[in-house]
Amino acid sequence: MNALFIGATGGMLAVALSAFGAHALQSSFAERAMEVYQTAADYQFYHSLALVFVALLGKFYPATKKLNWSAGFFTVGMLLFCGSLYLLSFTGIRWLGMITPLGGVSFILGWLMLVIFSVTHYSND
Repeated sequence: MNALFIGATGGMLAVALSAFGAHALQSSFAERAMEVYQTAADYQFYHSLALVFVALLGKFYPATKKLNWSAGFFTVGMLLFCGSLYLLSFTGIRWLGMITPLGGVSFILGWLMLVIFSVTHYSND
């Protein structure tokens, strides 16, 4: 998996989607739908940056699987968490909200993999 490519693409799309939401959707979306949409864009941007960070760490520690797992979890999290929120904001289909926590768990696992990586590969001891 190319974490840098996914992170850079995700970041670019997060900025574009935020601008689209602010300018094109603001007047046609209900306030709550706009909040949901913006939450998706925010989390997409945060985790796109995290993917870029993981990709850069991978250049210094290329043999660690923990970074690959972290990138994978962040990617799955963006698809499930952000994707379900984008779809929910556009369609109003409430059951999509049941998918969102799976993406949240993926985000948490991605960060956990970074914690484990930091403890096992990046200590000053």
